[in-house]
Amino acid sequence: MMIRLFGHYISKLYLLLGVVEFLVMFYSLLAGFYMRFSLGELRFAETPELLPYTALAYASSMTIAMISVGLYQRGLPFSAGLLVRLGLSFLIASVAMSAVFYAFPDLVVGRGVMIYAMLFTFVGVLGLRSLFFRVTHSETQSNAVLVLGTGRQAQMIANLEPQQPSFRVVGYVPVNDQEKNIPKERWILHDRRLMDIVLAYEVDEIVVAPDDRRLRLPVDEILDCKMSGTMVLDLLSFFEKETSRIKLNVLHPSWIFFSDGFRLTGLANASKRILDLTAGIVIFSLAWPLMLLVAGAILAESRGRGPVLFHQVRVGLNGRTFRVHKFRSMRTDAEADGVARWATKNDSRITRVGAIIRKTRLDELPQVFNVLRGEMSLVGPRPERPEFVEQLEKEIPFYAERHRVKPGLTGWAQLCYPYGSDVEDARNKLEFDLYYVKNASVFLDLIILLETVEVVVWGKGAH
Repeated sequence: MMIRLFGHYISKLYLLLGVVEFLVMFYSLLAGFYMRFSLGELRFAETPELLPYTALAYASSMTIAMISVGLYQRGLPFSAGLLVRLGLSFLIASVAMSAVFYAFPDLVVGRGVMIYAMLFTFVGVLGLRSLFFRVTHSETQSNAVLVLGTGRQAQMIANLEPQQPSFRVVGYVPVNDQEKNIPKERWILHDRRLMDIVLAYEVDEIVVAPDDRRLRLPVDEILDCKMSGTMVLDLLSFFEKETSRIKLNVLHPSWIFFSDGFRLTGLANASKRILDLTAGIVIFSLAWPLMLLVAGAILAESRGRGPVLFHQVRVGLNGRTFRVHKFRSMRTDAEADGVARWATKNDSRITRVGAIIRKTRLDELPQVFNVLRGEMSLVGPRPERPEFVEQLEKEIPFYAERHRVKPGLTGWAQLCYPYGSDVEDARNKLEFDLYYVKNASVFLDLIILLETVEVVVWGKGAH
């Protein structure tokens, strides 16, 4: 359900959520004050005259911070990404409140009050979001989409719809009599203004997806919808938003040229390197006893006759090669004939210890040294062998673009797609890798690292 507010169409449900969360944050600061000053003295502390204004500033700062990190965008799942965004909003609000206290000293409250307030806010917002997604899941997770086009590209959206509960297509507007891939019962004739159709069907997004991009589209009407608050996307951007991947079969160079992303600034690179170094040192500090245990298990299984570590040449940033380090998980004669092979499910070359450490990703731990040396990052596309890269670059368009960023210990493709063992798998994984290359940031890295914990704990996607 949409409402027009100051000329902009917004979701009534998310407006209600924002108002309730604002009240939760306002009263969290009041509760923080009473918790800080009433518990120890066992009496109800007297409320300072300006405390409500401090609570108002806190709630306003938190609300602005949550909006700025996208916590009020429709379709945001209740997942690790929400926790990262909430953590960032606390950081932004803390900086904002420091500025408020500096400008208005009379509003200052102690650190204890702020800690209690943020704790109450964290619990309150998470509880409220959990209830919100449970009660209104179908409504909040399903965007109403209007598709311009009834041909092959529109059919791709129709095929995706049953797999994605995050959107529902209200209809397809024909723009060419020759495009008939969509059944006519799903057509919405363009017999009135596009804005009237949007309002009648409560449309959240318009996807422009004609097969012939040279057709004369109703540009003025599309612009009117966009300026009134309706999101307008092309097919590639729609698939990127809904599936978190870049569809290769409709990808064209001009989209890469003109779309946002596909670049890392100097500041972003420096931030990513700081994260890599900090997390790499922490991982090694915590994991070295486990690494010794794995090394001992490999030695015991091979009775001391095989190497513990496995070194292999891989392709890294800008196509440069480097030696990657892993715990050996296969027999020493796995490639005795010198022919490079992909690992497969239930691969007979994998040892008993190897099966365990591959399932738990412990075989990847020595790569932390590659991260510390700057050859790899914590997050990025998985590095491939030069033999495979040479083959895949010939068979898969845009494959070389995955080398625009450093390879990683973990990556978006590893989370979203099962282990690959052939060219078709490599093609599918590339769509997720390109999504990461386009949107690479410390924020996305934090989301991937958080979700990787689930992969490690449950042993998903390892062969």
